[in-house]
Parts: sequence; C-alpha cells; structure tokens
Amino acid sequence: MSLIHVEDLRVRFATEDGIVKAVDGLSFDVERGRTLGIVGESGSGKSVTNLAILGLHNRAKTTVEGSITLDGQELTTASEKELEKLRGRKMAMIFQDPLTALSPYYTIGEQLADAYRKHTGASRKAAAARAVEMLDRVGIPQPDLRAESYPHQFSGGMRQRAMIAMALMCDPELLIADEPTTALDVTVQAQILDLLTDLQKEFGTAIILITHDLGVVAQTAHDVMVMYGGRCVEKGTVTEVLTAPRHPYTWGLLGSMPTLDGDPDADLTPIEGTPPSLLDPPTGCAFHPRCAFVDRIGEKCLAERPAPTGGAHSAACHIEPGRRGEIFLQDVLPRLQGSTT
Repeated sequence: MSLIHVEDLRVRFATEDGIVKAVDGLSFDVERGRTLGIVGESGSGKSVTNLAILGLHNRAKTTVEGSITLDGQELTTASEKELEKLRGRKMAMIFQDPLTALSPYYTIGEQLADAYRKHTGASRKAAAARAVEMLDRVGIPQPDLRAESYPHQFSGGMRQRAMIAMALMCDPELLIADEPTTALDVTVQAQILDLLTDLQKEFGTAIILITHDLGVVAQTAHDVMVMYGGRCVEKGTVTEVLTAPRHPYTWGLLGSMPTLDGDPDADLTPIEGTPPSLLDPPTGCAFHPRCAFVDRIGEKCLAERPAPTGGAHSAACHIEPGRRGEIFLQDVLPRLQGSTT
C-alpha cells in the first residue's frame, strides 16, 4: 500500500487577474522506502503540489480539490489543527532556501529542539540532546558546539544539512525535498544526495524530490514524474523514463542537457517557446504550442486533452503508443547522442 496517494488533485489560486490553475488533475503514489522525483520547468506545479500535501496554502485564496491521503488519512479535508500534528511528525519538508527558512534569531540547536518538543512533549534537556544527535547524524562536525551557532554562521552546505536534521527530528514517514541542492557546489550537492539516500535506507522514509535537474533524479530517485502546465505528462521508473521516454516534453528536457558520452562539440537543443500561462492555459494538450511533433497529429492536439496511456510507464500524448518509441529512436535519440546537429 502506498504511503501517500494523490488522486485528481486540482489547486487554483484567486488573483486580481483571474484564477490560476496551478495544478490541474494530478494523480500519483509514493511507497515507503522509495523516492519519487518530480521534474519540470519553473511554474509547472511541482512546489504547489507538495505545499498542498502539507496543507501550507492560504485557504482564503486557494481552492484544493481531489484527494490526498497519507497512510490512509485524508488531508484535503483535515483541519489546520490536525495538519499541525502531522507536520514534522509524519511528514516534513526540506525547503529550497535554508537561510530564509531558518530563523536568524535563534541558534540551530534551539530551532531543532523546539520542533522536537512541540511534537513529542520532551523535556528541554532531552530535546537539546536529540538536536545534537541529529546534527551529528547528518554530518555536522562538532555538533555539540555547532548547535550553539546561528544560521548565518553555517556554510550553505551545512545549513542544508541542518534543514535535513530538522526535518528528520521526529522520524517522519514522508519527506519532501524542494530543490535541496540548489546553489550548492557539485561536491556538496553529491554529499547531500548521498545523505538523503543513506537516511532513507536507515529510516525507510518515502521521499518526494522536487528538482529541475534530471541528473539529480537519475542519481537519487526510484520513480519520476514529469510535470508541465500543472499536469503530469509522463510517469514511470527512472530507468524507463530516462532511457525510453515517451513524451515530446521529456524528449525536450533530455535534449537540453549535456551528457558525458555525447559529442562535446554538438549544440544543446533548447525547447522552443515559453511555459504556458496558468491563467489561460492552452486548450487540448498543454504542450502543443511548443511541440515539434504536433503536425503529425493535427487538430486533436489543440482540441482534446490527452489521457495517460501505457500502464505503469504512462505518457499523456496523442501520438500512438507504438509510434512514440519509433519516433524516439529515429528522430530524438540521434540528437541526444550528439550524432546530428
């Protein structure tokens, strides 16, 4: 049974310009001990989805429809008090920028201990000891001394480790990591990803990893969901999606990334155009204004929203499933391998 189950999730924001359809009919599952990587351009709905899971949207300006269940408990209809009990204890989040997520007025140890005391009722002494223990577990040197430091006294990598320690203080069953390696150098990025993998093995945590970087997904995740325009356009295991992708948008993402075995002189192929406005999303397939293969299908792409097909490795595209592999092998793969320019 899946730990987290999301079914037909729709998130809309009321703005002065109109209704923003930030997430539009999203469904996915994450099992214990597995990592789901969610990829897509900025504005595709990745972070909005996970803030909806945590119940962190402004309820006065946000409409959340569909179903989100955590270990069988419905979250979309849960009260704020019920969600507060779950945050930190059963589900936690590593935010994108730890310098703004951490308070500058309290030491790292105080912030970790405060979260632990709130959810467990532990004494100050026990909470302080737990904070030092978790800082040590995430690789902070001299954790007893570093617990007395303030966030600005930590390097970027250490702040990210402290955020991970805070998220894991109460051994949550679900951990959401929103771009956990943004602005970190490659060495520190690798250390953070290895840390998440090791902690997952130790605690059996389910992880949702939000990222722009397919390389991070390849290194860390078991499954991947590609989002575009608030919708899921492709979903499957990492091996399936990265080696035999079925959606033109996924082909575009792979084509825009450098590879170690490709031609170093070959140009990267950007995805033409810009992401859609979620105030007025395109009709039919959301990707059709930028799709290089829309002429092979015609009006159907403009008029009809494609349903996911293909079973466990699914893609929402009007190209017939049998033709997707043929197009990928003949037209897309040679470009990815740098054999054409």
